Amino acid sequence: MAESENSNDVRQQLNSDANPPKLPDLLDQGWKIFEEVDRTNEPLGSNSIQVRVKRAISMLEEASRMAAQLDLFSRNEELQETATAELKYLLLPALLGALTMKQTSRDKRLEIVQTARAYFMDFLRRCKDYNVSQFELPKSAHGDTSPDEASENRHSVAKPVHGPSDLVAMAAQRQAKIERYRQKKELEARLSDVRKAVDSGQADDEVSRDFYLLNIQRWVTVCLEEVESIDQEMEILKNMDVLKQGAAEQPAQPARPPMKPFILTKDSMQARVFGAGYPSLPSMTVDDWYEQHRKRGALPDQGIPRRVTMEDSDPNEREEEEKEKKAEKDDEESLLKARNWDDWKDTHRRGYGNRHNMG
Repeated sequence: MAESENSNDVRQQLNSDANPPKLPDLLDQGWKIFEEVDRTNEPLGSNSIQVRVKRAISMLEEASRMAAQLDLFSRNEELQETATAELKYLLLPALLGALTMKQTSRDKRLEIVQTARAYFMDFLRRCKDYNVSQFELPKSAHGDTSPDEASENRHSVAKPVHGPSDLVAMAAQRQAKIERYRQKKELEARLSDVRKAVDSGQADDEVSRDFYLLNIQRWVTVCLEEVESIDQEMEILKNMDVLKQGAAEQPAQPARPPMKPFILTKDSMQARVFGAGYPSLPSMTVDDWYEQHRKRGALPDQGIPRRVTMEDSDPNEREEEEKEKKAEKDDEESLLKARNWDDWKDTHRRGYGNRHNMG
């Protein structure tokens, strides 16, 4: 089991007491602290929660050492041979792993998850030995397989290893997760009924044994999920360490000199071959354009273009213009002449008196 400075301090305090706590008291107190921390709404990274987590870990580590000294469990025994009062000590590694995962030290995160995984795997191997429930033991990380597990894998039926891209394997994993979730909910429902009798103190040996077995089976599903999650997190953490080491070893890149402005054409010969680099060149200056439009009278400040001179116009047009001007001036002589002409046209048909073209 992993040891820390906090666990050493607690152990020294326990040994210095006149009446050191007994094994059942250590398990019950550590279990109680875990349930309180697991249900609290207080932030997990708060100082008070972390102090309680370390205190519970120290208690359960001390309980694990005492259980190992008493040699409570053996691989040669069956589950039915284990006394009811000793069944609850099977939960020590699972509780230690769950409490270890609640530590929030970022600098030691990889060490924390590795320690928690070791606790969970210890619990699962022990449950596998006692055949508590039917499950497949997760593979050890990075090939650090124990001799017992290696012999078990050799005698077991070889199964094909599916890659992550294999849809069949992914479907099997999904179905296994669904089945574990269903089992977990059923166990929690049964536990809630049995716990009432245990908490009331009226539970007999059979009810107490059922209570501990249900807890152990529930923790098997929890540990399987935690191990799968830890394996994914460990891969991410190790990749992050590799990237940090690579960034530290990589020499700093020198400052890049500023880029020189590029020129589309270097000389006139290249300009003739490749062009100027844009669609067209200007054919006149702004002043030339202004002078050209000024001569045409098409500038905005000149209004409409100027009229042509009277000398260049048609004589008929000049006559019509003069008539319009006289009519505009209301000349009496012109009006009288125009009225007489209208009256004459009323009494004489068109072409009257034209003897020029008669044959």
